[in-house]
Amino acid sequence: MGSLNVRNLPEATHQALRIQAARNNRSMEAEVRVILDAALRQRDVPGLGSMLAAIGRDFHGVDLEISRDRTPAEAATFE
Repeated sequence: MGSLNVRNLPEATHQALRIQAARNNRSMEAEVRVILDAALRQRDVPGLGSMLAAIGRDFHGVDLEISRDRTPAEAATFE
């Protein structure tokens, strides 16, 4: 397994991470692993629109314009 040092982390970010880790009953190191895993996993999975567009291209169908879906956090700001 690899390791990572993060230098020059803003104090506000460090404090927010410490609070979030405590709320989740995790160490700061474990909290960072969870955050990084979740952030990278979201990018690896294509959305439904992307999959449908790929199917259409495979069958020489119509190309669809695809816009990125809002994340749950982004969607909540509009409601």
